[in-house]
Amino acid sequence: MHETRSLREKIKLFTYILFPILITQLGMYAMNFFDTVMSGKAGPEDLAGVAIGTSVWVPIFTGLNGILMAISPIVAQLKGAKNEKGIPFAVKQGSYLAIVLSLIILLTGLLLLDPVLSLLELEPAVRHVAKYYLVMLSIGIVPLFLFNVLRSFIDALGLTKISMFIILVTLPINILFNYVFIFGKWGAPELGGIGAGLASALTYWVSFIFVVLTIHLYPPLKRYRILKDWIIPSWNEWIKQLKIGVPIGFAIFFETSIFAAVTFFMTAYDTYTIAAHQAALNFASFLYMVPLSIAFTLTIVVGFEAGARRYADARTYSYMGILSAVGMAVIAGLILYIFDDSVARLYSSNPKVIELTKNFIFFAIFFQLSDAFGAPIQGVLRGYKDVNITLLMAFISYWVIGLPSGYILANFTSLGPYGYWMSLIIGLTAGALTLLVRMLSLQKKRLG
Repeated sequence: MHETRSLREKIKLFTYILFPILITQLGMYAMNFFDTVMSGKAGPEDLAGVAIGTSVWVPIFTGLNGILMAISPIVAQLKGAKNEKGIPFAVKQGSYLAIVLSLIILLTGLLLLDPVLSLLELEPAVRHVAKYYLVMLSIGIVPLFLFNVLRSFIDALGLTKISMFIILVTLPINILFNYVFIFGKWGAPELGGIGAGLASALTYWVSFIFVVLTIHLYPPLKRYRILKDWIIPSWNEWIKQLKIGVPIGFAIFFETSIFAAVTFFMTAYDTYTIAAHQAALNFASFLYMVPLSIAFTLTIVVGFEAGARRYADARTYSYMGILSAVGMAVIAGLILYIFDDSVARLYSSNPKVIELTKNFIFFAIFFQLSDAFGAPIQGVLRGYKDVNITLLMAFISYWVIGLPSGYILANFTSLGPYGYWMSLIIGLTAGALTLLVRMLSLQKKRLG
């Protein structure tokens, strides 16, 4: 990270930081993508089971991981303020916090997994896959959370190519694990969709080992002594990080959990509808990695400029990021519209599932446009450490406006299951508009 003095320099630095983050996010989500695609090849029950398991796991993971994302703006602002001595302390305390949150998840899952799944009207085969997909996935929760803390630290320094390299190395390892455990190759048991959970858990361990070795051996990171001179946990630092991280985490949770809620409502329909919903949502979420990566980049550059009190430069970066995300979302929408049949066939060879998937994809085109507008604004606000209002706006937009409208449209109109996807569009659009108002107000205040 460094100060820029012209628009051209800003575009160059923004692109330099963004591109590795984008490759990293696409690589990370590609693991889920291949979990879903390869599980679908094992059968509709496996695809539906992984869909339910993913819908339980993703909101929990993204919400709690959002808490740990506080490391990114904290490190970025320390870097911008030239207070690098405070960085190792913050990262070490963030690592302690990651372990504690991981253990809480494991204990909660042990107590509540069966009761939660029993609430859903699932076929026995689908429930079995969903349960043991999550059980297998739990093996990798601790290294996953630690990896994300260390990755946020590295990215906040502007060294985003390191995360990109680690993910590009581990992605083919994940595909190999999927092949072995889903289909029972090389003497391994044929686990179907359950094998996808085991493959992901093992991949999380590999990623964690790689990032630890990198921090220990790479000179620009080694000098921070993150893995040395360990200190006792600091409640004060935990509280400081939680004050930033909890609103971030819950805002992300409210957004991702509405997708999980929609999937749960889909259990009222047949297995083919659940499978098609998951297939379309999986691919649309893959495209969402573009605005999400832009949001992460904006958190870093806006945090760096805000830490140095260069608020005009921070505003320039914010507009640059938003326009980039919306432009790329338009292109993505065209891709989905033109190649809907090809996308649907990636997930299943069943004609009914393919046709239903194409119908869901049509709605996905519109909600990913809203996401492309709202996600970068969230990244900007995180860079300013302005997170509390975002939490409230996210809750109202997604759960007060979005989901109830979906229930009404699905049950009292001819839209049926597609009514829930309309709720995604409504909720995400409402969230994006309210966040825009907050961002403009904050920037006006900072610039005086």
